[in-house]
Parts: sequence; C-alpha cells; structure tokens
Amino acid sequence: MSVTARLRGRVAPPDAAAAAPAAVARPYADEPGVGLITRLIAFGIDAAIINLLAAISAALVVVALSVITVPHDLDAVLLAIGGAAYIIWIAAYFVTFWTATGQTPGGRLLRLRVVAMGGERLIPRRALLRFIGLTLAALPFFAGYFMIVFTRQRRGLQDVLARTLVIDAPRDPPPSRRPPRRVP
Repeated sequence: MSVTARLRGRVAPPDAAAAAPAAVARPYADEPGVGLITRLIAFGIDAAIINLLAAISAALVVVALSVITVPHDLDAVLLAIGGAAYIIWIAAYFVTFWTATGQTPGGRLLRLRVVAMGGERLIPRRALLRFIGLTLAALPFFAGYFMIVFTRQRRGLQDVLARTLVIDAPRDPPPSRRPPRRVP
C-alpha cells in the first residue's frame, strides 16, 4: 500500500480499519432502553387492536356458523381451531411489525422501536424468538419483565433471548412541502 493511495482515500489506515468493526458490532451498546411503564402502555394499545380485530373476526364466524348447521361433535374442534388461530394471529401481529419496521402500532404511537443489538433489522426468526421470550417472561410472576427495571439497558428476558433492545424512536420531521429553490 503506497502513501499516495492512502492519501487519495482508497485504502483506510490500519488503525481506522481496526476501530470500524467494533463500532458496527454493537451500535446500541451505550444506548439506554425504554422503561417498563412505557412498554406496558404500548403493549396495552397493541392488545386492544389485536382483540378488536379478533372480536370482529369471531363475530363474522359466529354469523357464518349460524347460517350453517354444524354437528355438536365438531363444537370442540371448532373451539380448538379458533384458539389456535387466535394464538397464531397474536404471534403474526408482533413478528410482522417487528420484522417490517421494528414498531407495532402501539410502539409507533409511543415512539418505541425494537432493534437488534448489532444494529441490523430484525429477521423473522429473531422476532419469533422475541415473541416466545415475551410469553416466557410472564412465568413465574412476570419475573422476566422485572429485568427491565433493574438492568442498565432496560432489557427484559425477551430482549436478552433475541439480542434486541427497545429504543426511543423519534418521529422523522415532516418533509418540506415547498419545491426546492432554483438558483439562477
């Protein structure tokens, strides 16, 4: 490597190249996470959306089943299918939003975002692992959620399992509506 190549910016100096991977590996290492109360409010908003849509779906199924006669032997099977569909709906809701934007509607309203500790976007497998951790954190006595209160980065069991962090995500400023100014 010649000095002129380094001066032209084609090759980074060895000390800058060594420092770059450390910064990329954990961009959120020093960032504090979002607290428990804010997360609970966002989760409450998401739960209301989930349950509202599930209630509308259940009402449509009840209306459809009132028109069709179903043997009483299938009642238990239909109930089990409905329960499984509800659990799949909840998982799909969170995994889809975390994978697509890192924000559920409740998180967007309260300006929260779930990010991977490495800074990359969540992949579906990691988002599903986080959802499973969200469920496990409630056992026993919501102990996995109390980690949020007592850790420096406010990470719960679900965040530790999926290597994620919930951060403040301020809204982007609205784009200017004026056309760009032309300079003569």
